[in-house]
Amino acid sequence: MVSQVLSPPLPQQLEGPRPLDPALQIRIYELMLTTRLLEERLIRMYKQGDGFFWIGGPGEEAFNIPLGLLVRKGRGLDYDYLHLHYRSTGTLLAMGANPVDALRQMKNTATDPYSGGRNFVGHSSIRAWNVVPITSPIEVQFSIAPGTAMAQKRANSRGITIVQGGDAGTAEGDFATCLVWSSRPGAELPILMLVANNGWGISTPASTQHGEKYIADRGKAFGIRTRVINGNDPEEAYHELKEAMDYVRMERRPFLLEAQVSRLYGHSSASGANFVKNEVDCLAEFEHKLEERGLLTRARMDEMRERITQELLDASRRVIEEPQPDGATVWNHIFADRNYVKEGL
Repeated sequence: MVSQVLSPPLPQQLEGPRPLDPALQIRIYELMLTTRLLEERLIRMYKQGDGFFWIGGPGEEAFNIPLGLLVRKGRGLDYDYLHLHYRSTGTLLAMGANPVDALRQMKNTATDPYSGGRNFVGHSSIRAWNVVPITSPIEVQFSIAPGTAMAQKRANSRGITIVQGGDAGTAEGDFATCLVWSSRPGAELPILMLVANNGWGISTPASTQHGEKYIADRGKAFGIRTRVINGNDPEEAYHELKEAMDYVRMERRPFLLEAQVSRLYGHSSASGANFVKNEVDCLAEFEHKLEERGLLTRARMDEMRERITQELLDASRRVIEEPQPDGATVWNHIFADRNYVKEGL
């Protein structure tokens, strides 16, 4: 087990995050819990031979759930475009995605709505919600995102473009491309750049790769507004994301937000996908806070955990009996359908 390399301390804040509405706190907790249990079920499926590869975001729930709840969801330029990465399961669940569909993608069934059983788990694509296809190549989403932001700017829409990646991927030229194209004087773009910094690039500690104190500091050279937050606190994440999204939506200018998060099961199944005990567990910390505030008892939280665990287990048993994709469908979705092109869709 590799120990966590600590990120630099966050910039000091005068006050802690304001408590959210109690009903919202419980909703966020339920989504965080569902996301964590789903990831753990996916890992079990992989280890039991019901999948070829796992990669996900256990430890990033406190940041990803608020993001999904705050997105202006819909299709077209008036809604937010999302260029996410393969650790964004919580964001999609918060937007309303069905957890069973992630199980289908792990098992590579023909019923997988994201890729028809042709892609890794965590590689979603939802046209109805402007979720651009998630890909394996690191950080390419940062060079694609300016395109949707340009279209939104030209259309004078209310939508914004949201692009998310990890700390290691910011070493790629795609990240620099996004900084340049989003900040050109007189042509600034409505784009929110999110960096989920878990302190690692596969097995390489961030402390040996980054000369800057914070990744967000890179945006300052381009005149981009920036912020570094504790991504393990869902209330702080909610407030900071809302402020950043409001700024981009109203000012039509870029914003770079760095969230310091944990990586609880390593990089992927390639590194074992075993629980890392010395990381901050955002779910356990939020459970303690909810219990202290009297919003949920330990018995109630245990009951929720047991119910969701059983629901996911039952779903996985059904999914492994669903059909695999037929060989005749291997070329589907490779090129745009002629009807889509003709109709301008």
